Amino acid sequence: MTATTLTAPTADLGFAALARAIGAPGPTLVLDADALPRDREGLVTALTRIRRRLPDLPDLPGTGGKGGKGEVLKWALIAPSTHPLFDVDYRFVQAMPDAPDHFDLNGNCGHSLLAAVTAAAQAGRLPALRAGDRIRARVLNNGDQVVCQVDHASPRHTVFTAHFIVPPGTRLGTLLRDGGRVVRMANPYLFVDGARLGVRDRETLFRGEQPELYATLERMRRRQAARLGWPLDGAFPKVAAVVPVAPGHLAVRALTVGGWHPELALTGAVCLAAASALRGTIPNRLLAGESAAPGRLVIDTPARQVVASYAVTGDTQDDELLWVSVGGKETRALGAVAMGVGDE
Repeated sequence: MTATTLTAPTADLGFAALARAIGAPGPTLVLDADALPRDREGLVTALTRIRRRLPDLPDLPGTGGKGGKGEVLKWALIAPSTHPLFDVDYRFVQAMPDAPDHFDLNGNCGHSLLAAVTAAAQAGRLPALRAGDRIRARVLNNGDQVVCQVDHASPRHTVFTAHFIVPPGTRLGTLLRDGGRVVRMANPYLFVDGARLGVRDRETLFRGEQPELYATLERMRRRQAARLGWPLDGAFPKVAAVVPVAPGHLAVRALTVGGWHPELALTGAVCLAAASALRGTIPNRLLAGESAAPGRLVIDTPARQVVASYAVTGDTQDDELLWVSVGGKETRALGAVAMGVGDE
């Protein structure tokens, strides 16, 4: 991809680049967090100005919208960490499609984090990535701690295993919200038993666009957001329909902002694995207590199969979650975005 000129509100916004994680709904715009305001109001103002000048990118997969307009809705702000235990500080920004000044900064995006690490390394903001490297990321949105382990690296192509590490003493019961309806690990998810919606197998779940199923899940998501006191027009909680496949094996189809997720969010796989480990949750009940291999969950998505590994001390609310890992996450650098200078 050739560099794209972006007319920006200031002369120096640091590096900017596009990168994509395979399985994500679209590419991520990666920006230099050190060149942007740190307070929320100032940050949203700056991001709005950038967004209004960001050109359409219809040639990139996943950016096409109504009328042929292409827009990048996932943004990543990354900088060297100010904390001695981490390499990078990362903030995820979900640009909402309804208005240029509407952003949701309340959650994480694992795909965008890996894309940001790839772009930052290519831009020289991180050392060149090599197999075996581990980049420790602090997620400023929600406090997540993620170790991005490099399994394969080339100039524009990287494969990661993402390790989500939880603080010592994290009880499984603390992941539950609203009486257990929502599980919050990496991102908050409302997992819905597909049978409740008339969907009982993987083939039916993945069949076509299914606008009625989509609308039902979106209504459930908005109703749950209202129960939690969260914005109805925001990105959270996430929602996904789940059906059983085999012992230790589930199929899932999830919504993302603006449509069906083509695969499953990395944070969704992490959250689903954690939920499956806790007795009484919908994923755990669908597994019927059966596991082909302890600490391993196989997840079928519309695009491909994902495997999540996890460690727990047991399956009760008082037992502890230690970590969740998802491997085989591939990213590609798409190129730099040239930052121009423009007037308001």
